[in-house]
Amino acid sequence: MDASDLFALLHPAIAVAVVFPLIGMVVNFAWQTRQRRLQTANDGKSKIPPVVGREHVNLGRWLTFGVVGITLLGLAYAIISKSIIEEQLWSKNPFQAIFIALMFAATIASLACLDRARQRHWRGIFATLTGMGLVILGCQDGVFRRSDEWYWSHYYIGMAAALLMVFSLAIVEDIYKDRSNRWRYVHIILNCFALLLFIGQGMTGTRDLLEIPLSWQKPYLYQCDWANKTCPQPEPPKQG
Repeated sequence: MDASDLFALLHPAIAVAVVFPLIGMVVNFAWQTRQRRLQTANDGKSKIPPVVGREHVNLGRWLTFGVVGITLLGLAYAIISKSIIEEQLWSKNPFQAIFIALMFAATIASLACLDRARQRHWRGIFATLTGMGLVILGCQDGVFRRSDEWYWSHYYIGMAAALLMVFSLAIVEDIYKDRSNRWRYVHIILNCFALLLFIGQGMTGTRDLLEIPLSWQKPYLYQCDWANKTCPQPEPPKQG
């Protein structure tokens, strides 16, 4: 493998090594937090330590950073390799290349500000800016979206999961301030759906890895007819 192949592996490698273990820990702490709340409401006491709630929130923040981070990494690989390098975007349209770089920086800065914001209107502003940055970057040339099969697309499922994580981070303060538990129920429902999206990401990501050839294989594989699932027959070796 050359440098471009190694760059392509960063996105799935970090997802497997960091993000998916975080998902497991967040789900575990979420379940314990829920059980403790139900037990204390019925009996007034629970054997589950109260620290599980705080750990769930802390790990949830790291999960949001991880999901948005690998989303940006995947987008960066697609845009850099397909658009900037292969299509020579920097030479043809330097303004767009600069705009893309600024969008990456602005999205990361907006997520950092969202994590620090406490007032509702600032959380709404920075969550919106973070989501807009992800969507705008995802619309750039070079990003493989599989729009004809959007319901089974790694891009669309991943983008939906990332936006849900941003929304979850934005409503953390509201969950603890709302005595009616309305925001808590919204959080539970949306993140159960997000868990299904993550499962879909594992399946579609594995499928897409099978479809991405190594750099030295591309000249031959790009001659294949993907619709009919056929490739040109190689010439027989010369007898000598």
